[in-house]
Amino acid sequence: MMYASQDLINEHEGILIGLTILEKMADKVEQSGIIEISDIEESVNFFKLFADKCHHGKEEGFMFPAMQKAGLPNEGGPIAQMLLEHDEGRKYITEMSSSIENGALEGNKFIQAAKNYISLMREHIEKENRVLFPFGDKIIPMDEQQQLLEQFEEFEEKVMGKGTHEKLHMLLHNFKVKYLKTPND
Repeated sequence: MMYASQDLINEHEGILIGLTILEKMADKVEQSGIIEISDIEESVNFFKLFADKCHHGKEEGFMFPAMQKAGLPNEGGPIAQMLLEHDEGRKYITEMSSSIENGALEGNKFIQAAKNYISLMREHIEKENRVLFPFGDKIIPMDEQQQLLEQFEEFEEKVMGKGTHEKLHMLLHNFKVKYLKTPND
């Protein structure tokens, strides 16, 4: 049987690819100032919907409470730190979003917010994958693991709607081809 954390780790893989693409976009803006603004908008929407609303929603709504119930303190512990980082990430997403106004890109604002977000999220994912989730796997009972997986699935469908996950994977694939020059998934 699969641990609930494995679903979140799998999502981290997609988020990390998205971060590498975002990094290429920021580099392109920094070097030439020329980029399709719709690409930036779609990338920011990917992080808004998938990384924050769906993925962080699963962590905040289900995984972290299950860890607390199993004995990991919320206050002053690793969960509190992860929640702070989620909020910090939201701030950078908002800054990236607001760097586009009336179809024009405020390049420096976008670059700075993107770099801050990329750095934060890479470290954040590393902490969750290497420390928090393995600990959660040990303390959350197996019957609750299965329950978490079911809750994740219901939540994802409710929050994103049917077929959205697939559309986001296609967006990542298209951006990989365009920005990373790698057609393979």
